[in-house]
Amino acid sequence: MLLQIDHHSGQPIYRQVMEQIRRQILAGHLSEGEQLVSVRELAGQLKVNPMTISKAYSLLEIEGLLERRRGVGLFVARIRPDQKSRTKSEVLEQILARAVATAVQLDIPESEVHEAIERLFERYGVAMRRQEHE
Repeated sequence: MLLQIDHHSGQPIYRQVMEQIRRQILAGHLSEGEQLVSVRELAGQLKVNPMTISKAYSLLEIEGLLERRRGVGLFVARIRPDQKSRTKSEVLEQILARAVATAVQLDIPESEVHEAIERLFERYGVAMRRQEHE
């Protein structure tokens, strides 16, 4: 599991961990039934307090993305397709809300925002197609 922490982002570390794990689950990089590394091991890898990882894992468990198996560890839970779709939409909306708020604050016209999004889709679409052919 690849996670990166930005200590200068202003976002709490547990939120960064949650978002990255959530995205990996929704994208299928972490699959149903896959065991997560232990709190202690991930805290050591990221050089953060184990309580930070424990909090992130617990909140993801409450969201229904992880399930705890007593004495064994935490695993990616079975996610219904409708729940997965709804969660993806919520994550995207949160990200876009920040982008739109920034655009409004910078007085960037809506048409310019749409053009920027289309350029990004083209850039990442090309990158994704390249990865599929490699």
